[in-house]
Amino acid sequence: MTDQRPAGVGRRSSIRRPVLLLFLSGLLLGLAPAHAIRAQTVQAAQPEVGGLYAVDIAEAAHRFGIPADWIAAVLAAESNGDPTAVSSAGAMGLMQLMPATWDEQRALHRLGSDPFQPRDNILAGAAYLRAMWDRYRTVTDMLGAYNFGPGRYDEYLAGERGLPQETRDYVAALAPVLAGEPLAPGALAGPPRVTDWREAPLFVTAPIGAVSASNLHGGRSADAPSPAPSLPLNPLAPSPAGALFVARPASGGAP
Repeated sequence: MTDQRPAGVGRRSSIRRPVLLLFLSGLLLGLAPAHAIRAQTVQAAQPEVGGLYAVDIAEAAHRFGIPADWIAAVLAAESNGDPTAVSSAGAMGLMQLMPATWDEQRALHRLGSDPFQPRDNILAGAAYLRAMWDRYRTVTDMLGAYNFGPGRYDEYLAGERGLPQETRDYVAALAPVLAGEPLAPGALAGPPRVTDWREAPLFVTAPIGAVSASNLHGGRSADAPSPAPSLPLNPLAPSPAGALFVARPASGGAP
């Protein structure tokens, strides 16, 4: 799986958690907009779920078997609905995909050549989000990997590096909103139909693993999706004592 971020490079400034939570609540309930992250700054938001991109979000949700609200919330937090957004690290478009991630998802799902085309960017971002869900099976880890990149996030989980504050803030703001949404019934859409034998894969795999060729990296299984994502205890889940993050063992490179 290709990482979203270059090593050591953040994508946005620290998220103001109360502001983003307020915005996301309004977004998902169709209320008046508050504020959202747009690359590096806080900007005005769309007033309804999906806004101008509701049709594309619905298509992506159906195709990749994840809730439309998940896609809408990530889109709002990533780009505030600006299809031309480019971060200082080079992340592009509505779902703020790094070039290598865009190239991978574009090839897997036969998308167009323009990463800023709203529909294709949303489809690629939703596919990548689903790949992160299949890989980690928790909302917090899915979001952490989407923001920080799965390779570096795995190193964090292994205690080999710290987690940036911006990623902590990103997860803390989005996880409570996404955690209450169960996955849509049914498996992920299979790979595009092969019309030329030269394009056929060497091995046939189950459709649920079709989001990315690297879903099984690290020995994680691509089983059928669980009926409802949950937030098991992990370093990003709120602790019973009210602390935002649970301290990791001192032996690793935990923040």
